Parts: sequence; C-alpha cells; structure tokens
Amino acid sequence: MVAKAEWLGDKSNPRFVVTSFCEQTHPARALYEELYCARGDMENRIKEQQLDLFADPTSAHTLRANQLRLWFASVAYVLLNLLRHFGLRSTELERAQAGTIRLKLLKLAAIVRVSVRRVVLSLSAAAPVRELFARIAEQLRTVPAPS
Repeated sequence: MVAKAEWLGDKSNPRFVVTSFCEQTHPARALYEELYCARGDMENRIKEQQLDLFADPTSAHTLRANQLRLWFASVAYVLLNLLRHFGLRSTELERAQAGTIRLKLLKLAAIVRVSVRRVVLSLSAAAPVRELFARIAEQLRTVPAPS
C-alpha cells in the first residue's frame, strides 16, 4: 500500500493506492507518480477528446453514423496531438489543451487558395497568430518523413 498525505489550504487530501506489485520492482514513489498519476492524466485526455473534439454521446439515428462521428473525433485528436508534438514545439501552445488550440489557432478567418502544388492561407495583417503560424509552418516543414 502507498499512502500520500497532503494538506491543501484548510483541509487534508489523503491518497491511498493498494496494489499487488512488490516493493522491489515498483518503489512507492514511482508507483504513485508514474503509474497512478498517469492513469489520472489519461482520464484527462479522454475528457479533452469528449469536450473539445465532440466525442460526446452521439445522437444520430444509426449506429454507423454514430461510429463515423467517433472516428472523426478520434482522427482529429490524433492529428491535434501530432500538431502539438511536431508543430507547436517550443511555442506558447506546446502544452495547451485541444480546446485552446482549436480556439486560438484553428478557429480564425483566412482565405484559402488551393492549387495543384500548394495550399496558401492568407491571414489578415492584424491577425494575432500570424507569426505563430509562420513558426509552426517552418517547424512542420523540417519534420523528417517517416521511413
């Protein structure tokens, strides 16, 4: 059993983890911080997908339509994580939640021109994320192709 005693302001916040892992292979601190807390973080990622990427209870009339909505939400989450990992590295949005990235980076007005060889986004001269977009584009340009 691992116990954590914490005092937050005016009340206690005890935590207990009961496990069958032996102490030699899983020291108490590592068990709590790396396994138990990681579980809580995973629940936060699920909540992020449900709230920010609309993987909430589906209301379509058919199972296939509901399944397709969940697939879209899952693909959006994977793409957002790849953007976070490769494009937002060393920016103020590097550790931002999906909703924040969507609101500050993806929900903005732009003129999109598609040609055979490129996609051009024209942002307003007053767009607050103009420099951030350029930095992200440069970082994505330098990502090595998978082999």
